[in-house]
Amino acid sequence: MKTKYVILWMLIGSVSPLACADTLTLGIVPQQSAKKLARLWTPITGYLSEKAGVKITFSTARDIPTFEKRLLAGEYDIAYMNPYHFTVFNQKPGYQALAKQKDKVIKGIVVVAEDSPIQSLQELDGTSLAFPSPAAFAASVLPRAKMTQDGINFSPKYVSSHDSVYLTVSKGLFPAGGGVMRTFNNTDPKVREGLRVLWTTPGYTPHAIATHPDLNEETRLRIQQALLSMNTDPQGQKLLKTINFKGIEVASNADWDDVRALNIKLLQHLLD
Repeated sequence: MKTKYVILWMLIGSVSPLACADTLTLGIVPQQSAKKLARLWTPITGYLSEKAGVKITFSTARDIPTFEKRLLAGEYDIAYMNPYHFTVFNQKPGYQALAKQKDKVIKGIVVVAEDSPIQSLQELDGTSLAFPSPAAFAASVLPRAKMTQDGINFSPKYVSSHDSVYLTVSKGLFPAGGGVMRTFNNTDPKVREGLRVLWTTPGYTPHAIATHPDLNEETRLRIQQALLSMNTDPQGQKLLKTINFKGIEVASNADWDDVRALNIKLLQHLLD
C-alpha cells in the first residue's frame, strides 16, 4: 500500500497508527505447550502493543531445538529465552538484552513422584530420566552436569517441554525429571500435587528478554518502557502474576556473565 494512502486513511480515522505499524514477533521459549503459552502471553503482547505503539504478536515453536534454530536465523524480533540461549544467540545473530525478571535467580529442580521412595540424586543411578531438551539451561544442563560430576550414571530422555517432564514423571513413566520452579508452579495443579522436588540447583541470572540486532533503538526503548510500566500499572501487574513474575527490570548483556563462566559448549556447533 502506498504511503500517501496509509496517511490518508489514518487522517480519516479508518486505520489507527498501530494498525499501520510493522508487526513484531515475540518468541517465547516453549517450556510449556503452545496452547498454554498462547493463553498466558497473548494478553501480554496486547498490552505491550498498546503501550509501545507497535503491534507485537505472540510466537513460539513446537519444541526447544526448533526454537533454537529460529533464534539462530533471527526469526524473532523480540525473544524470551533461557540464560544459556542468551549467551549463545547474543553472539550470533547478536540478540541484545532488554529486560529480565526482577529480583529473580533461576533454579533448576529435579522432581519425583510424591509417593516415590527416592530421597537423593544418588538413588537415580542407572535410570532413565526426563528432561525438556539438551540445552534447557536450569531444567536440563545444570542437573545433568551435577549428576555427571557426582558419578551418577543415567540415560537422558528428552520429552520436548517442562510440562511433559512433569506429566511423565507423575504417571510413573520416569522415576525423575528436570524442570524449574516457575514452570512447576505454573503446571496443572493435579499434576503438581502428584510430585515433589527432590533437588534444587544453585541460582543463576534468569531468562532474558532480548531484541534482534536489527531492531531500531527507538522501538527498543519504547518496548522496554512498556515492559517496565507493568511494574506499577494494575493491568500490567495482573498480567505479570499470570506468568509468575514479581516484576521486570532493565538488563544488559553482561548480566549473564555468571552463565558464560560455566563455559557450556552444547550449542557451540551453531556458532562455528
